Amino acid sequence: MTKDVIACMEERRSIRRLGGEVSDATIGRLLEAAVLAPSAGNRQPWFFYVVKNREIKEQLVQAAHGQSFLLDAPVVIVACADPEESAARYGDRGRYLYCLQDTAAAVENLLLAATAYGLGTTWVGAFSEDLVANALNMPQEHRPVAIIPVGLPQDEPKPRPKKNLDDLVEVIE
Repeated sequence: MTKDVIACMEERRSIRRLGGEVSDATIGRLLEAAVLAPSAGNRQPWFFYVVKNREIKEQLVQAAHGQSFLLDAPVVIVACADPEESAARYGDRGRYLYCLQDTAAAVENLLLAATAYGLGTTWVGAFSEDLVANALNMPQEHRPVAIIPVGLPQDEPKPRPKKNLDDLVEVIE
């Protein structure tokens, strides 16, 4: 059973201890949610690699500076941007900004959908793009943006403190 999107935002945590199995149908639903994200000019400049192979996950651990929890996740999804897809319409702003914003929106959709399905995830951003690209034999046009382990949570982290809105928002009337 899925949850309200606001509840998913409130409940989502970075969970590194993952196990169990995730069905292909559920992974399909997570990817469907990802591609519902908005994108500049509807260019949809994203591509996703679904990794189940342990040897490839070992290479991703090395690419991610030894973040070994990637090995325990039954599925690891690598979200990539295609800078030239956005650049075709928006030039350098599309190449260097919009494609990354758009792919980040798709990743957030995926994380929230995973929460709705009772799954745990973590957004891994610390990695060598070149090593990830080599591990997955990516075409040159794919730029890795996020590595996302997905699985059944093996623990339940407590909420992390958030900054006060008064410190983050200025209303201009």
